[in-house]
Amino acid sequence: MRKKLSLPDLDINALDGTPARLSDYKGKALLIVNVASRCGLTPQYTGLQQLHETYAARGFEVLGFPCNQFGAQEPGTPDEIKTFCESSFGVTFPLFEKIDVNGPDRHALYAHLTEVADEKGHTGDIRWNFEKFLIAPDGEIAARFSPIVTPEARELIDAIEEQLARIDAPSAL
Repeated sequence: MRKKLSLPDLDINALDGTPARLSDYKGKALLIVNVASRCGLTPQYTGLQQLHETYAARGFEVLGFPCNQFGAQEPGTPDEIKTFCESSFGVTFPLFEKIDVNGPDRHALYAHLTEVADEKGHTGDIRWNFEKFLIAPDGEIAARFSPIVTPEARELIDAIEEQLARIDAPSAL
């Protein structure tokens, strides 16, 4: 089931604390990921950066949302997070402020995202760091991927390619 995400209505701060709007990414295919620096899945940053580099010119963005809700694996300050991501993994994709993805303080973005089921039917709370949501260029939530689905996984790459084809295809008149 696809769900419309209202990108223009969702504000958030960039990692440096400056205001940002998700509507700035309207018309692009997005991969939204809750990230952490001290997790066994942290090496996924390498694959996320590779996806970003491979597909950015076609209208794709990875958006990282640090979260400290899983084993306190993202305890750093914004500067520490930025330095770690850049120096350890060469991350150039946008990172946003540290947010809650579950619970009473869940960010509005994740309130929308968690309503969508993954390929195994899981809806609701984020299970761990590096859960991924693919957003179509029209703002629909196209797919949800569990944290163990790596950025290199065929099913994720195929889903990204499908969304990019929507950007690449000429509009029907």
